[in-house]
Order: sequence, then C-alpha cells, then structure tokens
Amino acid sequence: MQDPKRITAAVLVIGDEILSGRTQDTNLAAIARFLGPFGIDVAEARFVPDVQAEIVAAVNALRSRYDYVFTTGGIGPTHDDITADAIGAAFGRLVDHHPEALALLAARYAPGDFNERRKRMARVPEGASLVKNSVSAAPGFQIENVFVMAGVPKIMQAMLEDIAPRLARGVPVISSTLTVPLPEGAIAEDLAGIQRRYPEVTIGSYPFFSERSPGGEPAQRRIGTSLVVRGRDSAKVEAAMAEVRQLALNQGVAPDSLKMS
Repeated sequence: MQDPKRITAAVLVIGDEILSGRTQDTNLAAIARFLGPFGIDVAEARFVPDVQAEIVAAVNALRSRYDYVFTTGGIGPTHDDITADAIGAAFGRLVDHHPEALALLAARYAPGDFNERRKRMARVPEGASLVKNSVSAAPGFQIENVFVMAGVPKIMQAMLEDIAPRLARGVPVISSTLTVPLPEGAIAEDLAGIQRRYPEVTIGSYPFFSERSPGGEPAQRRIGTSLVVRGRDSAKVEAAMAEVRQLALNQGVAPDSLKMS
C-alpha cells in the first residue's frame, strides 16, 4: 500500500485438493479479471492447505499489507472446512451461527434435512457481515478488509457480485498488446531500454512457439513474442507501445506482420 493512488488486493486459495493437484484452481484468474475494472490490482496470491495455523498466518500477513484480501475455499459442511474458524482465530473473534445465515439455509432444505453439518455453513466470526450467495444460499462473509468466499467457481463468482458495491474504486490499468514474429532474445536489450524510459508503465514479454502445417505440408515451427504494455496513464502506454512497434520494424518485421490487441 505504498502508492496512495494504487488499490491492492491479495488472493488466498485454501484447500488440500488444490495443492494435491486433484482440483485445478480457476478462482485466482476470475478474481483478478473481476477486480481489473475497479482499478484494484491483485498484487499477491498464496495457496495454503486446510491447516488452521497456516490459514491464520497467511490471513494476518496479507490483511496488514494489502487493501483487500479475498479467500476461497473451506466454508462448506465437512470436517475439513475450517476457514471460518481460522478467520475467527486470525481476528481474535468468537465464531458462532449467524441468525440470518441460519434462516437462509433453513429455507433451502426440507424439514429434517437441515442437520448439524449443514448448519456449520452458517458459522461466521463475531461482527462479520454476510456475503450473499445467489446460487446455493450458503453465504460467505466479510470481516474488516477480508472477504471469505466459497471455492466452487460458480458460487465464488456469485459472491463477487455481492461484494462489488463494497469496494473502493481506483484508476483501471490500460493494457496494449503487440504480437511480433521475433524471438525474445532479439529484442530483449532494446526492450529494456524502452522500459527504462517509461518507468510509469510495465512492459511484459511473453514468448510463444507453435507448430503449423499449411496445406498439408510438413509442420513449420513458428516463434514469436507477445509484448504487453500496461499502465494507468493512457498517453504513456501509447507512447511506450509506439516505441515497441518501432523496435519491431527496426528488426525488419513487415508492418502487416504486427498484430495489435
């Protein structure tokens, strides 16, 4: 939070199933895309197991460093869903059933089906506010600058919609991409020079390789680089990208080989 003009966030992904490779995380990318138009930068992401001490340590480290923390996973009805208790421990608050959460869940289940395990999904730390879940009713919650959400992607995204009005707005990042048919090594030194001249923007270089077989002929290997200029000042982004484009032209690239996005 050193830059007062920049709003930052961290994402904490919780769950043994993510770390074991059994489940592939997609929530980090979804959260980053969601926050972009708000001018909120995801500055850090961590992955931790279903271990209370690990969750507590991560939450306390992240909430003191960033404007917002978004957690996903561990708020279901099973024995390994310990996120609510861990968040309560991180803030030094008791965790108990929230009356409104209980009512929301009770309305969803048939008489007799709302058992003690399902009631666990209504437990939140003292003083937390609920985050609505339009998909399955079981809410997430907010405590200070920490938002606690489900791990199921569809449910997590529904919770983000309820969180949106609570977020501060910053200046969105503008991004411009140029794809060039050149290897990174051919442009790396000059690209570094452009970056030094435009410290207000970031210039990313992402190489790619592809195989293609035009007309059934033997496959040809295509080498290229995607160059991405990002920043909050549109004039600086445009000026830096103009130099990046000229760099490619100076390397003998035909103008019609340059692809902008």
